[in-house]
Amino acid sequence: MEAVRSLVDEKPLVIFSKSSCCVSHSIKQLMSSYGANATVYELDEIPNGKEVEKGLLSMGCKPSVPAIFIGNDFVGGSNEILSLQVQGKLVPMLIAASAIWVWK
Repeated sequence: MEAVRSLVDEKPLVIFSKSSCCVSHSIKQLMSSYGANATVYELDEIPNGKEVEKGLLSMGCKPSVPAIFIGNDFVGGSNEILSLQVQGKLVPMLIAASAIWVWK
């Protein structure tokens, strides 16, 4: 879990992903559509990816990707993000975390 925390610290929006995961790709595109510049870690491309994935699983991420942190807080996976979007709560969270500054 420490491996995860060190990667998330001080960043407004972090997405843990795998380069071959189409769901992760969709979440990255969604965040980008709001103007958010997420810090993205592709677990299959970073040296300690297996360790980070174990940390995500221990935090309750099932499946391990995508895993989204907004303002250093673990929000969840794709289901949680899409639910927040439908409820109109995602943009306010991104603004509060300084991941985006303005929205129409």
